[in-house]
Amino acid sequence: MNSMKILLVEDDPLLREELQRGLTEIGGYSVEAASNGLEAIQKIEVDVFDLVLTDVKMPGMDGFELLRIIKSTRPEAGVILITGYGSIETAVEAMKIGADDYITKPVNFRDLLLHISKAGKANQLLKENRLLRMEIRKKFEFHNIIGKSQKMQEVFSLIEKVASSSSTVVIYGGSGTGKELVARAIHYNSLRVDHRFIPFNTSAVPETLIESELFGYTKGAFTGAVHNRKGLFEEAHGGTLFLDEIGTIQPPVQIKLLRVLQEREIARIGNNDRIKVDVRVIAATNEDLEAKMKRGEFREDLFFRLHVFPIFLPDLKARPEDIPLLAYYFLDRYSVENNKNVKSISKEALKALLEYPWPGNVRELENVIERAVILADQEYVTLDDLPANLREKSAGLIKMGLKERKSLEDVKKEYILEVLRMVGGNKQRAAEILQIAPKTLYRLKELRV
Repeated sequence: MNSMKILLVEDDPLLREELQRGLTEIGGYSVEAASNGLEAIQKIEVDVFDLVLTDVKMPGMDGFELLRIIKSTRPEAGVILITGYGSIETAVEAMKIGADDYITKPVNFRDLLLHISKAGKANQLLKENRLLRMEIRKKFEFHNIIGKSQKMQEVFSLIEKVASSSSTVVIYGGSGTGKELVARAIHYNSLRVDHRFIPFNTSAVPETLIESELFGYTKGAFTGAVHNRKGLFEEAHGGTLFLDEIGTIQPPVQIKLLRVLQEREIARIGNNDRIKVDVRVIAATNEDLEAKMKRGEFREDLFFRLHVFPIFLPDLKARPEDIPLLAYYFLDRYSVENNKNVKSISKEALKALLEYPWPGNVRELENVIERAVILADQEYVTLDDLPANLREKSAGLIKMGLKERKSLEDVKKEYILEVLRMVGGNKQRAAEILQIAPKTLYRLKELRV
């Protein structure tokens, strides 16, 4: 028995009986029938249907009015209209109102089964989509950080524990792992929430300007200093200063930064007066600070002053169970931003997302989903909406073969298998792509798709 439950709405008793019997006995569906729109609404109010199959022309309430009511009260249900007036205008009107599909009379039963199967796949995508969104809302979102994996749950726990303290935090993670999001989560869960959170990327500013940016300067301190200026430490007083790429700061500034952390005071360039500051410092880096310290590139005393409470963010490839959650989170965001009605991600596209290594981590995934939403011509993201490097998984076989020092024969077999999977096991089609004789594939008994 097919798991999809169908409500059939048809005023012609002979056609209604014929379709209900066929859908039940041949299609294997669970089918209930209604003779008109009012009866259909009564059934919808007390039961849940995956799909409503309704005639357009019925006495009292026609199929279009029933469609409007279904979409306003049971938007998750798919709707296919059966019409004897198969004009383009009818189809366009039906789709505008929200119909998933339409089929014309006389009904070709084989075509009807194909339409229902298509609607069923879309319905399944929507169900999976809703479950993922429910997961995100329930327990896997923490201040715009998404993660159900154990590694991310541990990060959430660390954020909660350290937020209420005033300890210095250093966040380690690759580019695009969400270091600033973690820093913001710490700030907005702390007692400093009513004061400023100021991010500063130390690698984005010339070395000669970092000191004046952090500590400020007085008028006449150097050429171009035409007035007094507060530094970021003063601007962040009472709040949090987030120093990204802390490993790029050079030794002279490292000394001054250490003094601020120890003494809680700064001096502007050009003035020796000490100014008290109450600032929590959260640092972040994609480098190994301890290794830099051992090489003499980072001060040991500053390292230990920063390293009070380290948080290590995993790469995205190390938490694959978070990829669907993140993908749907970004899908919702960019569907709204781009005024698109993209609701789901196809299984083929999701499979490609799961198999990709994500060197750019979460930021790369976000960019991929944003692009896919813009390109999508349907209500779900397809494999064709993804960048070529995600679609062409086979391109990675050579790199993997080199890395694992596989034989030419092993790499060749893996490539043949990948082509076979791509074409659904069709050896004739695979042989055309590989430009070999089909009988060559049939001789390879050990190959399995």
